[in-house]
Amino acid sequence: MGRLARTLVALIVIGTVGCGGCGSGSTGAPSIAVGSYPGPESVLIAHIYAAALRSYGNPAHVQSSSDPLLELDSGDVRVVPGFTGRILHRFDPDATARSAAQVYREMVSALPEGVAAGDYTTSAEDKPALAVAEPTADAWGGRDVTAAVHNCDKLKVGQVDEAPRPSAVGTCKMADPHEYPDSATLFAAVRAGQLNAAWTTTAAPNIPAELLMLSDRTSLIRAENLVPLYRRNELNESQVLALNEVAGVLDTAALADMRAQIGKGTEPGLVAGAFIDEHPLGD
Repeated sequence: MGRLARTLVALIVIGTVGCGGCGSGSTGAPSIAVGSYPGPESVLIAHIYAAALRSYGNPAHVQSSSDPLLELDSGDVRVVPGFTGRILHRFDPDATARSAAQVYREMVSALPEGVAAGDYTTSAEDKPALAVAEPTADAWGGRDVTAAVHNCDKLKVGQVDEAPRPSAVGTCKMADPHEYPDSATLFAAVRAGQLNAAWTTTAAPNIPAELLMLSDRTSLIRAENLVPLYRRNELNESQVLALNEVAGVLDTAALADMRAQIGKGTEPGLVAGAFIDEHPLGD
């Protein structure tokens, strides 16, 4: 083999190795930007949908910003996952819907022109919830949030700073909660009897075993189901299908487990990729 031939072979080998991290598609399609807020939980969710897109052979990456919904509207990103109730409040602050189906329908109606919504995850939610000790639930006579409403005048509630919570639950106007620096301190206060309830969310990780989350069978608290938003007419049918299939494999327990993993320091992209690998799409 001559010197020129050997040089060409070396260049081909280097090029092949260097392309190991390139997009999985062979057509040279541009990578789909999936928007997220900077926080690790939002980044995790974005990585779940990016991994779903890649599982269908589409290059995809996560792009964080202070306002991914604004970037979706401008076209700087093409997909933004989020929670239905929060998205509805963003585009229609006066909306009154609370049940999962109603919130989704009103959210779709409120979206800006050019933005569409995929399927929402009926089994994966992250809405505000009250955690109480079992003796408290027994004293209130129930394990549903209606029991807290019936004991509204007895509520002494705490929360971690800036945790999402409603100002009222049914007919109960919630008093301002006591602020705690972290969830461990908050839950310790409930166990010690300093509080009789703590605001958390349904997909929060590491809820102590001695506490239980009150259910919400009558939708007194607005639904927050995971949903992908995307640029209308900019994704093909296979790409939309990839986004929608997340709704068939993700549930609240899995979301809480993944959040626990990133809380221990695992990189969100690795956690999301492992989840999609364990729950293959398109089967």
